[in-house]
Amino acid sequence: MGVLLLIALATAAAGIVTVVLMLNAPPLPPARFLAVLSLTFSSSAVTLYCYGWFSIAFGAPFPDLCESRSVSGADLTSIEEAYWPLRSACVYADGSTVEHVSSSITALVCVLAGLAVVAGCAGAALRGRGRSHRLRTVLGDDATGRDRSLK
Repeated sequence: MGVLLLIALATAAAGIVTVVLMLNAPPLPPARFLAVLSLTFSSSAVTLYCYGWFSIAFGAPFPDLCESRSVSGADLTSIEEAYWPLRSACVYADGSTVEHVSSSITALVCVLAGLAVVAGCAGAALRGRGRSHRLRTVLGDDATGRDRSLK
């Protein structure tokens, strides 16, 4: 998981630099730009997930973070840890919980992954549309599918 974190972090950083450089060079092919955005969003999502995974795997919550009694006086009943959705919480007898891994990390992972899928699909659609247009131009077909070369 550590190697995955390092690779995702390096890919996200390289993707951000590439996006900035692509924005500075005006003739911008939209399909390639969306592909780089998709790679950047997906590697950022992996980086955040690895961060949350490590915070759970290496002792979050640390035993001293979970008080034996809550503020209301209820006893500690359990420590819940889950890797998806990312969750690490102290659960007390009165039903109250103290979360040590923010749920916003899981939400941000989902948002970034969703943006990666949307950007990837949009880039694929633009690339496919551009190829079919170039193919029709080369073959001599107009938009209706009739051959113009016989005229």
